Amino acid sequence: MEEKQFQEAVFKAILGRRSIRRYKDKIPEKEKILKIIEAGIWAPSGLNNQPWRFVIIWSEETKKRLSELTKYKEIVKKAPVLIGVFLEKSKMYHQIKDHQSAGACIQNMLLSAYALGLGTCWLGEILKNEDKVKDVLGLPKDEYEMCALIAIGYPDDKSERAGRYPLEHFLIKEL
Repeated sequence: MEEKQFQEAVFKAILGRRSIRRYKDKIPEKEKILKIIEAGIWAPSGLNNQPWRFVIIWSEETKKRLSELTKYKEIVKKAPVLIGVFLEKSKMYHQIKDHQSAGACIQNMLLSAYALGLGTCWLGEILKNEDKVKDVLGLPKDEYEMCALIAIGYPDDKSERAGRYPLEHFLIKEL
């Protein structure tokens, strides 16, 4: 791929990706889900500690139980696949830095899903029930810190994409 085409593809993915909250009944292929996670693990991490860990959730019963722990219950219950993103506490060295790395990991996952024709929704509100989520997933409460739940599926969402303020809104100053 030519450099200009590559640049255009990257910007097209960044500007085209959006949160998808409704999915078709088709289950994404396991190979695609693993490829999405692989893209996530290539995110930068401080000291290259790579603290992220994942739980792939296919089970309808588990999705139903998780859906009771968030106000976004319909997204969680109806998503064909969910991925729980966690940080392994023993691999962390700095709370903020490691959470920034997790954010980069998640963004890689969202963009790679988009490139594979899948839609995603990054769910964070469920974090208020982190211990209950760990109970549902059978995870020890003291070994992992939850960062997000990602809903994934083939998009069936025709809603408008949320807009953005103009660039100038975000700039504090130039020196």
